[in-house]
Amino acid sequence: MKRAVCPGSFDPATNGHLDIISRAARLYDEVVVAVLINESKACLFSIDERIEMLQEIVADYPNVRVASFRGLLVDFCRSQGISVVVKGLRAVSDFDYELQMAQMNWGLAGVETLFMATNPLYSFLSSSLVKEVAKWGGDVSAHVPDVVAQRLAARLSREREAER
Repeated sequence: MKRAVCPGSFDPATNGHLDIISRAARLYDEVVVAVLINESKACLFSIDERIEMLQEIVADYPNVRVASFRGLLVDFCRSQGISVVVKGLRAVSDFDYELQMAQMNWGLAGVETLFMATNPLYSFLSSSLVKEVAKWGGDVSAHVPDVVAQRLAARLSREREAER
């Protein structure tokens, strides 16, 4: 069975993430969307909220499952019997960082990395940008799955109310 992992923080998941996940799902028998638990990073959504949204987003893909991990990605890969990481690349700037990670993962555990060029529709898209635009009242619904747009609007509305 060919298995791969699509790792990330997914705070929040975007249509760009879903594009890479869906394309990986066509190439592999099983794809694990691995959500990083990083207590030192201030996230808008909790790990449970991110997992819940991702499970809803990937529900139409029977060979995709969502899990969480902390620590090294290669340790997660070993524990799951996965030897391939799938990463989307938006621009050359992504490649510089991701190449270093891929080489480290190979050196630590022999884990391969498959780079997928992002669909040009999503080449500018990042979770950080989505959060920033939404925070200032911009409409990000065209850039995120419906469940994310709804949760993002609700979360930011509650935060605006709390600031008043």
